[in-house]
Amino acid sequence: MAQDQFRPVYHPAGHDNELRTAVADLRTGRWLSMRNLLNATPGWGLWTQRTQVLGAVAAGSDAVRAWLTEEPESVAGHVMQCRVAVERALRAHRENHPRTPEWWHEAWEACRIAAQHGPDDPVPWVCLLALSQLDEKQKLEEHRQLPPGPMLFPGPWGLLSEAHRRDPYNREAYHRMLQFVYARKSGGHLSEAVNFVQWAASTAPAGSALLVLPLFVRVERYRRDRGHERALDLHWVTEDALREAVLALDGWFDRADPLGTSLLDLNHLAHALWGAGRFVEASRVFDALGPFYTPPPWQYRSQNPGDPGLAEEIFLRARSRCFTAARDAGY
Repeated sequence: MAQDQFRPVYHPAGHDNELRTAVADLRTGRWLSMRNLLNATPGWGLWTQRTQVLGAVAAGSDAVRAWLTEEPESVAGHVMQCRVAVERALRAHRENHPRTPEWWHEAWEACRIAAQHGPDDPVPWVCLLALSQLDEKQKLEEHRQLPPGPMLFPGPWGLLSEAHRRDPYNREAYHRMLQFVYARKSGGHLSEAVNFVQWAASTAPAGSALLVLPLFVRVERYRRDRGHERALDLHWVTEDALREAVLALDGWFDRADPLGTSLLDLNHLAHALWGAGRFVEASRVFDALGPFYTPPPWQYRSQNPGDPGLAEEIFLRARSRCFTAARDAGY
């Protein structure tokens, strides 16, 4: 397909064809494909990713409730009930809904039940980490535990430890911890986020998606500084920015399992390499993305971050520039 005819698509399942089928069925209220997919899912990393996508879709229906009515002892069904309850509580919080405390409590209880049914499953603990961002003032003791190292903040370290013990370096668990940092009402939010992702990336093994975490914080700093208005293009070509991008490329991208790879991670890496002028390396990531993209981080490089059309335009411009550079270099 010619470059000027290419149009990217966003789908939460990305390259996971089986997940896309389950999502399509779930959107029509059918849950059997979801159950069958989860029962056949290998490994906690893919399990976490699939339950997260399905939970976001199922939160708008009663499909999981119908599943548990038919199969009340289903471990996967209780995990999905936990996912749905947490997703609804987070949405209510974002919308300042008056019933947020009630739904928060229901979600916490759903996490407890899911943990009882699946004691080895990291997802209930990941979901509790997701709920921790609702406790912005850290009133709950489990959300203000002492950190495991210097330069870190009091927070839900026990919850992270429980998720990590069940699935070391679980991608979503560490991203949920990062969201907790952003939600805190005290402390130097962004500096704490930088310290956290540097700590996480420094302990992560080769092939871990945690090596991409620093790229997310770099985008957040650019967004908060309103970089598109201040022409902060040098933000992406500093020595630190390039080092983070190359580490993610060599340490994660070149070693990752394509099926379990997050579209957000791929887009952040392609964006970072493009911003750093490493067009040939970025072309490899764009190639791995295939037809897919996500609006973040591209939307933050536009004059109107809320316009998905502008995000797509910037993505296409970057993609074309990188493929042209790769072709000119003989790749």
